[in-house]
Amino acid sequence: MGKKGLISAAIGIVTGFANGLFGSGGGTIVVPAMERFLKIEPHKAHATAIAIILPLSVLSMFIYLKNGGLDWFNVISVSLGGMAGGFVGAKLLNKVSDKWLHKIFGAFMIAAAVKMVL
Repeated sequence: MGKKGLISAAIGIVTGFANGLFGSGGGTIVVPAMERFLKIEPHKAHATAIAIILPLSVLSMFIYLKNGGLDWFNVISVSLGGMAGGFVGAKLLNKVSDKWLHKIFGAFMIAAAVKMVL
Protein backbone atom coordinates (compact mmCIF):
# COMPACT_ATOMS: atom_id res chain seq x y z
CA MET A 1 0.00 0.00 0.00
CA GLY A 2 1.44 3.34 -1.05
CA LYS A 3 1.39 6.65 0.78
CA LYS A 4 -1.97 7.63 -0.71
CA GLY A 5 -3.43 4.27 0.36
CA LEU A 6 -2.17 4.75 3.93
CA ILE A 7 -3.62 8.27 4.06
CA SER A 8 -6.93 6.98 2.70
CA ALA A 9 -7.00 4.20 5.29
CA ALA A 10 -6.24 6.67 8.11
CA ILE A 11 -9.04 8.96 6.92
CA GLY A 12 -11.33 5.93 6.82
CA ILE A 13 -10.44 4.89 10.38
CA VAL A 14 -11.11 8.36 11.79
CA THR A 15 -14.31 8.71 9.75
CA GLY A 16 -15.57 5.28 10.77
CA PHE A 17 -14.79 5.98 14.42
CA ALA A 18 -16.73 9.27 14.33
CA ASN A 19 -19.63 7.69 12.46
CA GLY A 20 -19.86 4.77 14.89
CA LEU A 21 -19.44 6.85 18.04
CA PHE A 22 -21.66 9.78 17.13
CA GLY A 23 -24.14 7.98 14.87
CA SER A 24 -23.21 10.35 12.08
CA GLY A 25 -20.80 13.15 11.38
CA GLY A 26 -18.42 11.22 9.19
CA GLY A 27 -18.99 13.67 6.35
CA THR A 28 -17.65 16.53 8.41
CA ILE A 29 -14.37 14.64 8.66
CA VAL A 30 -14.08 12.84 5.36
CA VAL A 31 -14.87 15.76 3.04
CA PRO A 32 -12.22 18.17 4.35
CA ALA A 33 -9.72 15.32 4.75
CA MET A 34 -10.16 14.16 1.15
CA GLU A 35 -9.80 17.71 -0.11
CA ARG A 36 -6.74 18.52 1.99
CA PHE A 37 -4.79 15.26 2.12
CA LEU A 38 -5.89 13.47 -1.05
CA LYS A 39 -6.29 16.63 -3.17
CA ILE A 40 -9.78 15.62 -4.34
CA GLU A 41 -11.76 18.53 -5.78
CA PRO A 42 -14.68 19.70 -3.59
CA HIS A 43 -17.61 18.44 -5.65
CA LYS A 44 -16.05 15.02 -6.03
CA ALA A 45 -15.19 14.92 -2.30
CA HIS A 46 -18.81 15.61 -1.32
CA ALA A 47 -20.14 13.03 -3.75
CA THR A 48 -17.54 10.45 -2.68
CA ALA A 49 -18.34 11.06 1.00
CA ILE A 50 -21.90 9.85 0.44
CA ALA A 51 -20.63 6.57 -1.00
CA ILE A 52 -18.14 6.18 1.87
CA ILE A 53 -20.61 6.94 4.64
CA LEU A 54 -23.31 4.53 3.41
CA PRO A 55 -21.47 1.29 4.32
CA LEU A 56 -20.26 2.86 7.59
CA SER A 57 -23.81 3.79 8.51
CA VAL A 58 -25.18 0.37 7.60
CA LEU A 59 -22.56 -1.34 9.78
CA SER A 60 -23.25 1.04 12.68
CA MET A 61 -27.01 0.51 12.24
CA PHE A 62 -26.65 -3.25 12.67
CA ILE A 63 -24.63 -2.75 15.85
CA TYR A 64 -27.20 -0.28 17.21
CA LEU A 65 -29.99 -2.68 16.17
CA LYS A 66 -28.33 -5.52 18.06
CA ASN A 67 -28.19 -3.32 21.17
CA GLY A 68 -31.83 -2.18 20.83
CA GLY A 69 -30.95 1.42 20.04
CA LEU A 70 -33.26 2.12 17.07
CA ASP A 71 -36.57 3.98 16.98
CA TRP A 72 -38.21 2.44 13.91
CA PHE A 73 -40.86 5.13 13.46
CA ASN A 74 -38.15 7.77 13.18
CA VAL A 75 -35.92 5.53 11.05
CA ILE A 76 -38.67 5.24 8.46
CA SER A 77 -40.06 8.79 8.55
CA VAL A 78 -36.69 10.55 8.65
CA SER A 79 -35.31 8.22 5.95
CA LEU A 80 -38.16 9.11 3.60
CA GLY A 81 -37.55 12.81 4.12
CA GLY A 82 -33.82 12.25 3.86
CA MET A 83 -34.17 10.52 0.51
CA ALA A 84 -36.19 13.44 -0.87
CA GLY A 85 -33.67 15.94 0.49
CA GLY A 86 -30.76 13.83 -0.73
CA PHE A 87 -32.19 13.75 -4.23
CA VAL A 88 -32.58 17.53 -4.34
CA GLY A 89 -29.17 18.12 -2.73
CA ALA A 90 -27.40 15.78 -5.16
CA LYS A 91 -29.03 17.56 -8.10
CA LEU A 92 -27.98 20.97 -6.71
CA LEU A 93 -24.39 19.92 -5.97
CA ASN A 94 -23.36 20.30 -9.60
CA LYS A 95 -24.93 23.77 -9.81
CA VAL A 96 -23.00 25.27 -6.87
CA SER A 97 -19.49 26.67 -7.32
CA ASP A 98 -16.59 25.36 -5.23
CA LYS A 99 -16.48 28.69 -3.40
CA TRP A 100 -20.15 28.56 -2.38
CA LEU A 101 -19.98 24.85 -1.62
CA HIS A 102 -17.21 25.56 0.91
CA LYS A 103 -19.16 28.46 2.40
CA ILE A 104 -22.40 26.48 2.74
CA PHE A 105 -20.63 23.41 4.13
CA GLY A 106 -18.66 25.56 6.58
CA ALA A 107 -21.83 27.34 7.72
CA PHE A 108 -23.53 24.01 8.41
CA MET A 109 -20.50 22.80 10.36
CA ILE A 110 -20.41 26.00 12.44
CA ALA A 111 -24.18 25.86 13.07
CA ALA A 112 -23.89 22.23 14.18
CA ALA A 113 -20.97 23.04 16.47
CA VAL A 114 -22.82 25.96 18.07
CA LYS A 115 -25.93 23.82 18.55
CA MET A 116 -23.85 21.08 20.20
CA VAL A 117 -22.13 23.48 22.58
CA LEU A 118 -25.27 25.40 23.62
